Amino acid sequence: MSEMMAWKRGDGRKGIRNVILVAYLVECAHHVCKQIARQFDESDVQVIGFSGCFPSDYGQDMMEALCTHPNVGAVQLVSLGCENFKKMQLAEAVRVSGRPVNVITIQDTGGTAAAVAKGRDWIAQTQAEINALPKVPMDVSELVIGTICGGSDATSGITGNPAAGVAFDKLVTKGATCIFEETGELIGCEHVMAERAVSHSLRPAIIRTVEKAASYYAAMGYGSFSNGNAQGGLSTIEEKSLGAYAKSGQSQISGILRPAERAKTGGLYLLDVVPDGPPKYGYPNINDNAEIIELISCGAHAVIFVTGRGSVVGSAISPVLKVCANPETYDRMFADMDVNAGRILRGQGDLEEVGTEIFDKLIGLGAEGKTASEALGHVEFVLTYKTAAPFEPGCHPN
Repeated sequence: MSEMMAWKRGDGRKGIRNVILVAYLVECAHHVCKQIARQFDESDVQVIGFSGCFPSDYGQDMMEALCTHPNVGAVQLVSLGCENFKKMQLAEAVRVSGRPVNVITIQDTGGTAAAVAKGRDWIAQTQAEINALPKVPMDVSELVIGTICGGSDATSGITGNPAAGVAFDKLVTKGATCIFEETGELIGCEHVMAERAVSHSLRPAIIRTVEKAASYYAAMGYGSFSNGNAQGGLSTIEEKSLGAYAKSGQSQISGILRPAERAKTGGLYLLDVVPDGPPKYGYPNINDNAEIIELISCGAHAVIFVTGRGSVVGSAISPVLKVCANPETYDRMFADMDVNAGRILRGQGDLEEVGTEIFDKLIGLGAEGKTASEALGHVEFVLTYKTAAPFEPGCHPN
């Protein structure tokens, strides 16, 4: 196994990437951010942002968590100047974390061209500084890994998801933090999950979290089930849930997290992505990329993405390791995939072997390995409005 090396951040966490973020604080600044980053296409400069102008505690919390993520080395913030986003609060959070940060206000700078030039100059100087920082050894216990499934079919719950669960169990055994989601795709599994809770007090919280998701989707009139799922051989949300549940492995569940919330200890955590109260902003997660970003906001260094029908997405900030559950999909889309879990169906491997391969590839990401989505340039990012009422204690710690 290769030794992981990482960049140590001011808060003591370590990152397996050294990304410079160019972050827009309203959609009106998005184009300027893209123009700034375009000059650095071949380097790790990525665009993220919150598009809304209306105030949002969720958007603020998410951006503060993402801009201080361990995989982030520096942040260029771009404001139009009249939006409601608390840009100086965000800048201070980045500064306190020990990262270089710069704020450009387009209206004060003189418009598009001036803002782009100023942003490019700052990044060129800062990139040289953070790339010169030394790397330090990183232990498996310091990893935070998320998992998601998307473009699911009837093979997802047979090969890819349970293999991801094997990898999760290996990680948890070594002290890592593992996060699985989403409650809207765990409907029907809540009582089974509750039996795995580390404490009796956590059991009802797990059940309530899934019941909340079921109520939310019922109110919206549409569940977490797509036409593609049905075409791929899945018949009901319960059947899909059983497959999605398998990627959590068999370890005890240490607690529940909300987006932008970090676990206090290693272990296995459930991410609650559904807003509290009646539906307010629409569907909890409009696509897989929104869920990936929420996993990353909790500190995930990398995300395991299991797909049966075939998904090509990656993400900004943290690499996405693609596990293909269907051997026919892998044959067609192998260049987008990292692990062929579908070979289990052809008698060319078993869950333990594939789970070990996933584990080894995750460790390899901290030893200069790259995912297929990274090599292909995927840096998708989605962040929309959402509400979440805080609960105590946030992580239900062990």
